[in-house]
Amino acid sequence: METQANNTNSRDLVYQLEGRPPLAIAFPLGMQHVLAMFASNLAPILIIAGACGVAGADLVMMMQCAMLVSGLTTFVQLYPIKIGKNRRIGANLPIVMGTSFNFVPTAISVGATAGIGGVIGASLVGSLVEVFMGFFYKHIKRFFPPLVVGSTLTVIGIKLMSAGVGYFGGGSGSPDFGSIQNVSVAFMVLGIVVLLQRFGRGLWKTAALLVALVVGYIVAFFLGMVDTTSIVEAAWFSLPMPFQFKLTFEPAAILSFAALYVTSGLETIGNTSGIAIAGFDREATEEETSGGILADALGSTVAAVFNSLPNTAFGQNAGIVSMTKVVNKFCIATGAAMLVISSCIPKLGAVFAAIPASVMGGAIITVFSIILLNGMKMIAKAGFSERNLLVLGVTFALGLGIGGSSEVTANLPLAVRFVFSDSVTSTCIVAIILNVLFPITDEEEAERARKALLDA
Repeated sequence: METQANNTNSRDLVYQLEGRPPLAIAFPLGMQHVLAMFASNLAPILIIAGACGVAGADLVMMMQCAMLVSGLTTFVQLYPIKIGKNRRIGANLPIVMGTSFNFVPTAISVGATAGIGGVIGASLVGSLVEVFMGFFYKHIKRFFPPLVVGSTLTVIGIKLMSAGVGYFGGGSGSPDFGSIQNVSVAFMVLGIVVLLQRFGRGLWKTAALLVALVVGYIVAFFLGMVDTTSIVEAAWFSLPMPFQFKLTFEPAAILSFAALYVTSGLETIGNTSGIAIAGFDREATEEETSGGILADALGSTVAAVFNSLPNTAFGQNAGIVSMTKVVNKFCIATGAAMLVISSCIPKLGAVFAAIPASVMGGAIITVFSIILLNGMKMIAKAGFSERNLLVLGVTFALGLGIGGSSEVTANLPLAVRFVFSDSVTSTCIVAIILNVLFPITDEEEAERARKALLDA
C-alpha cells in the first residue's frame, strides 16, 4: 500500500510546478514537448539558409546551434536568472522555446542582399528592442493592443505563404520545380498532417508535423529525392561554436528586425498568459510576463552569437500544457536537456538538412496558414468598429500595399524608406502609430467589453 501511495504521489508531482518526479515519468513527458516542436524549431533555419545560399557543413552547424539555444533558453524560462531584488530573466513557468517563424519573410529579404551575415547581425542588434520591452513592459504594453499584433501576424502569414508555396513545388528555382513528383509528395505530407490533426490523439496529434516529415522523408528516399552525401560526411560529435559567420550591420535590416522583435515579445506574452491560465487557472503575473520577455530577448541574442535565428515561446507547446495539465518544470527540463545533447550530434542536423524541399513544403505550409489565422483571430478579438476598420484599412494599404515596394519609396526621405523597406516592418510601425493617433474612445471600449462578456 505504501508503494502504491508513493507511485500516486510521484504521478501527482507532474501537475505541480515544483518537485522532481522520477525520471521514468518525467522523461517521456519532456520528450513529448521535444517531438512536438523539433521540426518547427529547425524548419526556419532550412528556409533562411536556403535563401542565403548556406549549405553543407555550415547548414548543419546552424541546426546544431538552433537546438542548443532552444534548450538553453527553455532552461532559463524554467529556472530564472535573478537580476537585482525584483527582476529576473525567465518566467518560472513551463515554457518551451524555439526558433521563430515570424522572422522568416524579413530574413529572406535581408539575406537576398546582405547574406546570412546581414541576417544574423540585424538579429543581434534588433534583440535590444525586446530587452527594452522586458524591462519596461508595464509602461509600454498599451502601445501593443490586439489590433497591432493581429495585423502584423496577418502580414507575416501572407508573406510566409509565398515562401511555403516555393517549397511545396520543390524549391524555387530548382530545375524540377512544380514536377508531378514534387507536388505529389508535398500533397501526401500535407494530407498526413491534416489527418493526424483532425483524427489523431495524444502524441500522434501533437507531433503531427514530425510524423508527416518522417513519412515523407522515407517516401522521398525511395524515390531517389534525398541526397545522403552530407549525412555520410557529418561527424557524430561536435560542439556548436559561436561567430562562424562574418556579421554585417545594415540600418534598414536592423530596423526591420527591431519591429519584428516587438511582435515576438507579444507572442511570448500571449503564450505566457495562455500557460498561466491553462495550467494554473490564473492570469500571468507582471513578473512572469516581464521575465518571459527578457528570456526571449536573451535567447535571441545568444542565438545570434551562435549563428542561429531569434527564439520565441512555442505555441504548440503551450497547447500541450493546456491539453495535459502537466506543468512540472523538471519534466520540461528533461526535454530541454535532450535538445542540448542533440546539438552536439552533427549527424542529426545533417539528416534534417537533407529533407527535400517538397517534403518540407507539405509540412510547413499549414504552420504558415495558422500564423495567418492567428492574426485574423486577434483582429476579430479587437472587433470591427468604425475606428478599427479605419486603422486596419490604412495599415494594410500602407504596410502591405506600399511596404517592400522600393520603386514607390525610392525618392522619399531615408527614414521613410527604412520604415517601408519591408512590408512586415511597415505594417507593425504604421499600426502602432495609428493606434496612438486614433485612441479608442470610452464608448468603443465599453462596446468591446460588452461583446467580450457576451462571447464569454
